[in-house]
Parts: sequence; C-alpha cells; structure tokens
Amino acid sequence: MKDSLRRPLRTAVQAAFALLAALPLLADDPGVADVPALAAAVAGAAVLSRLMSVPAVERLLPSWLRREGRP
Repeated sequence: MKDSLRRPLRTAVQAAFALLAALPLLADDPGVADVPALAAAVAGAAVLSRLMSVPAVERLLPSWLRREGRP
C-alpha cells in the first residue's frame, strides 16, 4: 500500500476511535457543552497517533496500517 494512502487511513482510524470514546459525552447534551467532548476526542486522536508511532505498538498493527520499511 502506498504511503500517500496509508497516512490518511491511519488518521481516519485514530479519529474514529477517539470519536467513539467521546461519543457518550456527545450524546448527553448537544450544543456548546460539546466543546470539551470534542477537545477530548482530539486529544484522544493525538494520543493514539503517538502510540501508533511506537515501534512495539506498530508491530501489533495489521500490515495495512504499518509504515513503509517497518516489519
């Protein structure tokens, strides 16, 4: 898989997991109260992004999510 496709795919997976984690906060009361929940989703995506770049975690990922040149 090309790196130009892999990067957006990894970002989409990270964002999806972060939004799923924040979903209970978003479902309670829509509106301005969602700002902290959306901030939590962005922070969750950032944490997942950082974790997915660790070599030990990257070895656990499926081959289609791994970076080029890594086992």
